[in-house]
Amino acid sequence: MRKLMALPVVLGITACSASLEDFAQKGPAFDLPGYFDGHITAYGIIEDFKGQMTRHFCVDILASWENNQGQLHETFYFDDGEQQIRIWKLTVDEQGGVTGTAGDVVGEASGKAVGNAFNWQYELSVPIDGEPMVFAIDDWLYRLDKNRLMNRSYMKKFGLTVAEISIFFDKSTNFVGCPAASQQDS
Repeated sequence: MRKLMALPVVLGITACSASLEDFAQKGPAFDLPGYFDGHITAYGIIEDFKGQMTRHFCVDILASWENNQGQLHETFYFDDGEQQIRIWKLTVDEQGGVTGTAGDVVGEASGKAVGNAFNWQYELSVPIDGEPMVFAIDDWLYRLDKNRLMNRSYMKKFGLTVAEISIFFDKSTNFVGCPAASQQDS
């Protein structure tokens, strides 16, 4: 009987998800062009659907803006030696909405910032065993302070989360860049 009584509580907890508006009163304010400007190095991990870390990586970012148009050139160095490049072309509109495209993004990414959070969604084409597979990405970035950002991405297929990606950005030190892919193991 206790299990039956606990079921609505468990379902209520698991049914809740974050809304961008939940961050309206939180600071510091998320400013995409203000943070992503110049050279940035970030570090991340990828976890599978069981919560097991499958890979880790370092990413070098060179970001630049002209008015409301931006470009983020990202070079990913994975622990297994793989290297990937993604070049985002971004546009910020007058209402704070952001759209973007990249070579491995299907269609257009879109999102916006509220308070210290930025959320956007897009479809990403990922090669698996030589064949492209498209995943829905729900991407959340949180401004922690002037220099630090935390990114949590949820990769979904058929509505189920198949991987989670965590990335930590820190601009408090001078840009040092990622170690060479061959040095990732050390």
